[in-house]
Amino acid sequence: MLLADDQTLVRAGFRALLDSEDDLEVVGEAVDGREAVALARSLRPDVVLMDIRMPHLDGLAATGAITADPALSGTRVVVLTTFELDEYVFGALRAGASGFLLKDVEPQALLDAVRVVADGQALLAPAVTRRLIEAYVATEPAPVPAVAADPAADERLAGLTPRELEILALVARGLSNREIAEQLVLSPLTAKTHVSRLFTKLGARDRAQLVVLAYETGLASR
Repeated sequence: MLLADDQTLVRAGFRALLDSEDDLEVVGEAVDGREAVALARSLRPDVVLMDIRMPHLDGLAATGAITADPALSGTRVVVLTTFELDEYVFGALRAGASGFLLKDVEPQALLDAVRVVADGQALLAPAVTRRLIEAYVATEPAPVPAVAADPAADERLAGLTPRELEILALVARGLSNREIAEQLVLSPLTAKTHVSRLFTKLGARDRAQLVVLAYETGLASR
């Protein structure tokens, strides 16, 4: 794991907590976004905890640089923010971050979150993430297609089957694979397979990107 924050005490606190766990290890610390990108490329961490406001290169730009690098396809970024509705969180999700955490997160919640992201999942608490995405979409200068319009007409969704569109909409609501399976009367394995195909077809790293896309195309209702 890589820690990126310009505050020494914040990094020290996170490092002490994370290194106290047998299955977690901090392999590096960065004091700004530029160093975070460089260390991510050299250390190839599973997870980067990325502060938003840093000198030289902010966390948003650094997140985009990391998630756009094919060599770092296995590295997940979680942005750290002081405010729950920090406007930069919206851009971070679109830049490929797997989610966000508040800096005052409880220790156990931080540990759980890191493990979730390291396992290839996204931090998508339905209520909070839905509100973030809705607010983000509402600030976009380009109009978002109305839900009444055919979402499949959007070229980004043109290759999806009706079932995949249905599952994408459920992912945008924050449902887990198990919950999707229950709602659509599918086996959990089938639901997981459909979600995996969405990642492949849409070029998404994780569920966070699927949620953003669902709102941008109007597939998810606001």
